[in-house]
Amino acid sequence: MKHLFIILFIGLFVNCCQIKGQHVFSVDKWMEYVEEMASEVEDEARIEALYAELSYLTDHPVDLNEVTAEQLRKLPFLSDAHIESILSYRKRYGSMTTIYELKAIEALDFQTIELLLPFVYIGTKKVDKRLFTVDNLLKHGKNELQIRYDQCLQQKKGYRSQPDSVLDKNPNHRYLGEPFYQSLRYSYTFDERLQFGFVAEKDAGEPFWNKRHKGYDFYSFHLFLKDMKWLKSLALGDYKVSFGQGLVISNEFTPSRNAIVAQAERRTYGFRRHFSTNESDFFRGAAATARWGKVDFSFFYSYRKVDGNRVDSNTISSIKTDGLHRLVRERQMQRILPMQTFGGNIRYATPHARFGLTSVSYSFGDYQLNPDPKPYNLFFFRGRNNTNLSVDYLLSNRYLKFFGETAISANKAPATLNALQFTPVSSFTFLLLHRYYNKKYQAYFGDAFSQNSTVQNEQGLYMGLQFTPFAYWKLSTYADFFRFPWLKYGVDAPSSGNEYMVQIDYTQLKNVSFYLRYKYKQKEKNATIPDKASVAIIPNKQRRLRLQSQYKIYAFTCKSSVDGILYDEAGRQSKGYMLAQSIGWKPESRPFQADIHASCFHTDDYNTRLSSYEKNILYAFNTAQLYGKGIRLSTTLRWDLPMHISLFAKLAYTRYADRDQIGTALEEIEGNKKTDLSLLLRWKF
Repeated sequence: MKHLFIILFIGLFVNCCQIKGQHVFSVDKWMEYVEEMASEVEDEARIEALYAELSYLTDHPVDLNEVTAEQLRKLPFLSDAHIESILSYRKRYGSMTTIYELKAIEALDFQTIELLLPFVYIGTKKVDKRLFTVDNLLKHGKNELQIRYDQCLQQKKGYRSQPDSVLDKNPNHRYLGEPFYQSLRYSYTFDERLQFGFVAEKDAGEPFWNKRHKGYDFYSFHLFLKDMKWLKSLALGDYKVSFGQGLVISNEFTPSRNAIVAQAERRTYGFRRHFSTNESDFFRGAAATARWGKVDFSFFYSYRKVDGNRVDSNTISSIKTDGLHRLVRERQMQRILPMQTFGGNIRYATPHARFGLTSVSYSFGDYQLNPDPKPYNLFFFRGRNNTNLSVDYLLSNRYLKFFGETAISANKAPATLNALQFTPVSSFTFLLLHRYYNKKYQAYFGDAFSQNSTVQNEQGLYMGLQFTPFAYWKLSTYADFFRFPWLKYGVDAPSSGNEYMVQIDYTQLKNVSFYLRYKYKQKEKNATIPDKASVAIIPNKQRRLRLQSQYKIYAFTCKSSVDGILYDEAGRQSKGYMLAQSIGWKPESRPFQADIHASCFHTDDYNTRLSSYEKNILYAFNTAQLYGKGIRLSTTLRWDLPMHISLFAKLAYTRYADRDQIGTALEEIEGNKKTDLSLLLRWKF
């Protein structure tokens, strides 16, 4: 069976180079973009929020003849040069009559056009902004209701029956709730100037309707207004905040090290609504931005209780951010730590210059944060309150752009990020970025370009180059050199590393598109010396190779890929590979579409795990991490029913050939098979 699968895969892969069909416009290219970013970051919650936001934007595309720079900046794969070229083309030549005019914009290569297409359309006529009247709100407002349900069809250890004697002794031997995930979302929008909605969610294992708890585990509400004359934005309820380059505060995910190598700048979004199921990465209260000429004044206040690990009556050792409350010990940590946050930003902006001043202060009331003393966390924040202050800046002309941010925390420790981007012609872009984050710098809400998960204890130099030397071809490459002056978790000494990537894309409109990517990364970690009690700091090296081809035949889109990985630690090598084939069917005249995915993987250990890039249901993001030996099959369906109702479903099946149990601890499944079902019902009215 295995050999048959490989032969079938190779046959499909070879055929892709012989088929000539229509233009290869993939409506799902942006999903690959997010999935590839997910393989480089540890913050899955923020990736999931980005995926949900982009899902919403694809489902609510904007008119290309009316789109604004602010709306285009919501798409992280578009650079300032891309945005400026789109608006300049429209200003020079007038309204576009077909989406294919994007090919006439010199700054847009075909890969960028593929990413952009699902988010835009060509409108038939211009619609003036409607007045805020009761009739208009009822007649022209858009409502959307989403109900999602997920469940693993095999029973996990955490849901098995346990004797009362065992649970009395250790109540954390069993989950308190039901084995399914369920969420409910409602949103109302009016001309994008008024947004209102709420979110309710329970994770698998959390009690939903039993003696422990009745109702959802998490609720979120938002009311958001924008572009109301001098009032640029007003947020009530739950919202997100991002200013500068993220050294002080950022709730947005912006790519750093990926195939779009020259797009490392974080866009200053200001305030946005929080409409995801992320239970930790948001603020709750009020926020507003007022505009006076070229200056924006932004202020916000937030108060909410977060999860924490309490040591005694007023001491918290750590803040819990995963949002899971399935066990007795997790529910004991639930919303016990009050967090009060306030701050603001003053921003001056012209087309070629921007300057901003940001201040954020947060406190924990009568509690103080005091992590368990360890050598690696010697400089972590400890105390009841902290303040961060920063200045951000941007200067640009036709060829050069300089941007950055410099910040300081209450303990007077600095952090700075500065970058220079050179674009002499639209086909060539070079980026040089330097970062210095002092080991004592403390910013709880900071999230900037880094190899670390925090803005602390890191120095680095990043260089990225993107070049289109010939028609149909594009070269993308970057190099990142970094060091950590102080200890890290799992690294008991100062350490350093480097990372390289090179990718070649080929896209011929009437033939086939493919890319080849090679990535190398070296970091240092602890290693126990055999027959000795000492620990050494040794480098570990990871090499990844990926080849992917995509082609289209009428209503079918086919994608074939090969992934390989080699991991080297102290001379001990492990390796792995994965072969995958996806076929999508999307007929133009039918309210039904389907995608199937099949992959065969073979890796030596967890260090050589690989990600399965497969289609997901709308608004849902998850990337299967596969290691060992086995196959994975999945099918995703969408059916548009009458009355603006859509049904989405995904069934994923994984079978392992090298084990008789899957997972560990309470997530353990007996056997070598795992089946996951996801359903989403959406009603627009």
